[in-house]
Formats: sequence, C-alpha cells, structure tokens
Amino acid sequence: MVVSASTCRTETVFDYSWKHVVVCYWNRYPNPSSTHVLTEDTINREVRDGKLYSRRLLSKTNPVPKWGARFYNNVPVKIVEDSVLDPVKKTFTTFTRNLGMKKIMAIDEIVVYSEQKDGRTLAVRRAYISSQVFGFSRAIRAFGIERFKSNGNKASSGFNYVLKRMFPHHQLLPSAAATPVTASPAPEQFSDGAVATTTHNNTSSSSKSETLKSTAKIGYEFFKCHASKIAQLFSVRN
Repeated sequence: MVVSASTCRTETVFDYSWKHVVVCYWNRYPNPSSTHVLTEDTINREVRDGKLYSRRLLSKTNPVPKWGARFYNNVPVKIVEDSVLDPVKKTFTTFTRNLGMKKIMAIDEIVVYSEQKDGRTLAVRRAYISSQVFGFSRAIRAFGIERFKSNGNKASSGFNYVLKRMFPHHQLLPSAAATPVTASPAPEQFSDGAVATTTHNNTSSSSKSETLKSTAKIGYEFFKCHASKIAQLFSVRN
C-alpha cells in the first residue's frame, strides 16, 4: 500500500525568554484558544543525562467539513505527546501523533522551541500528514494542512495569552508578535508525486541592547553549570 504524505512548516517568535516559554508550556491549558483540548494527563516523566523526558496523553476534538462526515465522526481523538527538554542547549522538542483515525488521517507533528540571540524564543513547527483513503487522500491531506495552519495560529494565540498572564512584567519587547507570518510557499516533491506546502515565517530583526546581551550570557552560564538540577526542578514543579 502506498501512503502519500504532505508536510507543512511554520515559525513563531515569542517575545519571552526560553525559560518562561518552557514553564508556560506545562500550564498553557486551558486558555480561550484551546477549547478543542478536552483533557491532558502525564503518563511518564524522568531525568536522563541532564535532560527531562516526558510523555503525556491528550484528548482533542475538531469539527470536520460536510464532505468529511462520511469518513470521520466528530469524536475525541487521543494524542500522544513525547517531549525532551535540554537545559544546556536551551531546546525543548515535542513530538505528537494521533492514536485514532490514523487510516483516515495520520498527523505527526514536531515542534522545537529554541533560544534566540536577542533573548526571544523561536518555535518551529513541522507536520507530516498522510491518508490511506483511496480516492480522497489528496483532499484529506489538503484539509489536514489547512487545519494544521489554523490550529497553529490558535496555539500561538493561546500560548501568548498564558505567557502574558504568568509573566506580565517579563516581556522582552513592547509589541508581541506570536502569530506566524506566512510567506510564499515552497513545494516539496514526494515519491508519489504529491506536492507538500511549506510555509515560512519572516520576523523582523530587532535591536539588541548591551543589558540584554549581558543578561542572556549570565543565564546561559547558569543553565550550563546547573543543567541537571534545573531539569529536576522542572520535573518536580510540573
């Protein structure tokens, strides 16, 4: 059986430090933009080699268009989320995949949160969408790409909402721009001839102050020297 796939990529810049974004990640539900997220449960969490590994189970629901009702009923779908937090490199990577309805549409998503030179946090999201429904796989994949973009915008909006509530006095820049900006799509060719749409985010460069550089350097050295302890702290608090 040949399973065709499409990919999509978006970028979002949060005007908060990497540490604030990671702390907020574990507390981002509920928020006004996440009404489709019904439940979240932590299955496992452990520290290995100074990195925090977590596995969680989420339950989500999303409406489908009329043509999709013949394949999919609007019932909650279980999502498995694996994540790796590296306090030394200051990267936080999440891997999510749906457990149900995989023959209709399987979505594998990778998000990498990393610290930028100006102290802000970049989130790069990639989705790999496939379908095994003969005759409708292309339409289903196209729907999945659009749903991924829409949900990405909602996730960024909800994330920024929680960041503002948790850290009202720690925003790095006066204007928050946590919504992806879509540039011209670049096609990617797959073995079955399907074309995947890739969207890129262009963010404007901002001036860097000496104070911010000094603070970022001190924070980096602190994380570097206390990687294991910090990872354990995240584990206990969350």
